[in-house]
Amino acid sequence: MPNLGVPELLIIALVLVLLFGAKKLPEMARGVGRSLRIFKSETAKLRDEDETTHTAQAQTPSSAYPQPAQPQPQVIQGTPVPSAEEQARQLEEQAARLRASAAAQADKRV
Repeated sequence: MPNLGVPELLIIALVLVLLFGAKKLPEMARGVGRSLRIFKSETAKLRDEDETTHTAQAQTPSSAYPQPAQPQPQVIQGTPVPSAEEQARQLEEQAARLRASAAAQADKRV
């Protein structure tokens, strides 16, 4: 890519001002800056997670086929947490009840 000099940069800036207007350019620059900061922080988090994963794997003895840990149901005040399937079923039942009550209210209004 050829080097951009001052005249080329001025032409690009003029075209941007003409396309977007002088009021929109600072807002766009702020938006780009925010998105770059978010992108950098997310990539840093991914890098940190990778490093912790690699160090954890290096510290634990490796077997030929490591078995994933089975999650244990948590007990809160003597009641076990329902499985994902049970939670989904409960949410579907709750949604059906809400739809039925909304339909009944709509019938009363008509």
